[in-house]
This record gives sequence, C-alpha cells and structure tokens, in this order.
Amino acid sequence: MQRSLEQRMAIKFCVKLEKSATETIPMLKNAFGVDCLSDRQIFRWHKAFAKGREDVNNENRDGRPSTSSSDDNVKRVRDLLNTDRRLSVRLISETLDIPKTIVHEIVSESLGLRKYYQL
Repeated sequence: MQRSLEQRMAIKFCVKLEKSATETIPMLKNAFGVDCLSDRQIFRWHKAFAKGREDVNNENRDGRPSTSSSDDNVKRVRDLLNTDRRLSVRLISETLDIPKTIVHEIVSESLGLRKYYQL
C-alpha cells in the first residue's frame, strides 16, 4: 500500500512537470523496479491528475461485506447442527443460504468443532 501511494505521488509530480504518461512509465519502472504499478494503472492515475485530481489516496469502495459470520449466522448454524450433527457443510450452506467457506469457518472456528462432514 505504501509503495503504491509513493508511486501515485511521483505520478502527480510528473504531471506537474508536464511529463506525458509514456515519459512517466520508464521513470517509475526505473525507480520502483518490480514493485512498479502496471502501465494501465499509471495511465489511469496520470489522466486523473491531469484532469485536476489532487488526492493521491484511493476512494472508499462499498464492495461486499468483509464477512458473513455474524452472531445471527453463528446461532443459525448452531441451531441447525443441534437438530442433526451429521449435516454436511454443503447442506448447511444450501439450507441457510450462506457461502460454504463461511459455514466452514463458523463450524471450525466459532463453534470449535473439529469433526464435521464435508460432503
């Protein structure tokens, strides 16, 4: 994260010096080596700074929630497992409409169960 922030500052500096994006790319590749942003990202940031953008930080993204293993989902999985301990992770996932990876995480980490059926 810090390296890309430094590179965006360098791109902003090059824009202020009126360097083109194609002139900026070799300078960044020389300075940052293998950690350099892709050419496409350099062009994107160069264009944004040329249009007047001042902030070098990324915008906040909505995206999907970081996890579905909420207290409510843990309780739902626990209640379902209490009715039948032999349910598979896949069946629990389909029944409760929760991703299999989250059900696996709830069963193994939140509920502390070591043996479970993963059919």
